[in-house]
Amino acid sequence: MSRIRASRLMIGLFAVAIVVSSVACEKLKLKNLQANYYFNRGNALFNEKKFPKAIEEYEQAVKYNPQLEAAYRYIGECYKMVYAPGKESADNKARGAKALAALQKAYEIDPDNKDIIYSLGDMYDKLHDIPNAEKMFLRIIELEPGNMNNYYIAAEFYKRYSGENKDLKEKAEQMYLRRIETDPDAVQGYAYMANYFDNLPTSDYKDKFDRALEYHQRRLSIQPESAEVYYTIGVNRFNKAYQLQNFLSDNDKAATAAESEQALLKAIDLDPTFANSFAYMKMLYINVQAKIFPEKEGRYLAEADQYGEKFKAAQARAVERMKLEKELKK
Repeated sequence: MSRIRASRLMIGLFAVAIVVSSVACEKLKLKNLQANYYFNRGNALFNEKKFPKAIEEYEQAVKYNPQLEAAYRYIGECYKMVYAPGKESADNKARGAKALAALQKAYEIDPDNKDIIYSLGDMYDKLHDIPNAEKMFLRIIELEPGNMNNYYIAAEFYKRYSGENKDLKEKAEQMYLRRIETDPDAVQGYAYMANYFDNLPTSDYKDKFDRALEYHQRRLSIQPESAEVYYTIGVNRFNKAYQLQNFLSDNDKAATAAESEQALLKAIDLDPTFANSFAYMKMLYINVQAKIFPEKEGRYLAEADQYGEKFKAAQARAVERMKLEKELKK
C-alpha cells in the first residue's frame, strides 16, 4: 500500500471515529437532559411531601444517568421520610433497607459529599447500627476538621446512646472537648459542654452539676457581663440544691442555694427584662430556701410571690416588644 493510500485510509478512519464520538456524546447529553428532567420533577414532588411519587421520578432519573448521585440520595431521603424507626413490620423494614441501599449508592459515587455522608450516618443511626453511624459522623470531621458543627453532630450522636453504653458517654465528652480545643475562645464550646453535664441523668451522675458549673464559669471568664451566663449558673445551682436535696447536708444545700440566689440576682441586675430569672428566683425561694430555713418560710414565700409578679410583668413586656417588632417589619 502506498503512503498516499495509507494516509487517506487513516484520515477516513479518523473521520469515522469523530462521527461515532460525536453521536455518542449527543446521546449522553440527551440522557443527562432526560435524567435532569425527571430529577427536577422528583424535587418538586419531594417539596410537596409526595414521597412515593417523588421516588418514581428519581428512579427514572437514574435510569438515564446511573451516576446521578443526588437522585440516589433523594430516593434514600424519601424512603427515610416514610420509615418509622423501631417498627418491626415487613413493609417498614423494606423501606429502611431501600433507604439504606440508595444512600449507600450515592456514597459510593461521591464518597466526599458531606450531605450524603450525614444522611447515610443518620440512616444508620435510625437503624440502630451504631458502629457504621459512628464511622460516617467521624468521616465528616475528617473532611471538615475546622467546622465546629461537625463535632456537635458526633457528640450528640454519642450522647443519645450514652445511657446504654458507658463508652459512648466518654466519647461524647471527648468530642465536646475536641470542639473546645479546636477553638478555645468560642463560648459555644463551653455552653454545649455545660449543657451536656447539666442534662445527664441525676440518678447516675451526682457530680454532674459541679462538672457543668466548671464550664459555665469558663464561659463566664470570656463573657463576664453576660446576664445569660449568670442565669445558667443560677439555674445550675438551683437544680443541684433541689434535685439532690436528699443527698446534701443542710450546710451544703444552704451554700448551693446562696450561690443560685447570687447568680440569679446578678442576671436580673444585668438584664431586668429577662423573665426567666424572676421565675427561678420564685422557685428557689419556694422549693429550697423556705425548706432549709423554716423559721423564715413566711418571708421567702412572700418574696416568691413578688418575683412571680415580676415574672408576669417581664413576660408581658416581652410579648409587647415582639408585637411592636412585627409591626415595624410590616
